[in-house]
Amino acid sequence: MTERVRGLRGATTVTHDDAGAIVAATEDLLEAMLERNGVATGDLVSLVFTSTADLTAEFPAAAARRLGIDHIPLLCAREIEVPGSMPRCIRVLMHLYTERDYGTLRHVYLGEARSLRSDLPE
Repeated sequence: MTERVRGLRGATTVTHDDAGAIVAATEDLLEAMLERNGVATGDLVSLVFTSTADLTAEFPAAAARRLGIDHIPLLCAREIEVPGSMPRCIRVLMHLYTERDYGTLRHVYLGEARSLRSDLPE
């Protein structure tokens, strides 16, 4: 099988706008995404983070740097504000090299964000 670039999704929530809470929740999410999919940090191409407008205390990318993921491009952006959307939510799009097919990758949704993708197994 040939290695290809794939995208892996994840999301989590925090209870309040606090730098420590944002970093801790994002670290947990990134670690779960890597672990559940057997991804080494050397396989990563880039990470794109979004957060809702109610989270301004810290960049989610700070969590990646704390985990030693500082050799790839990291980008933070604001999630579009859609009425009724989930508050205090951090989303990640992880680009990685893998031989795995999309059907075998496990997207990770933690905290209240689990309700965003109730179709996925935990």
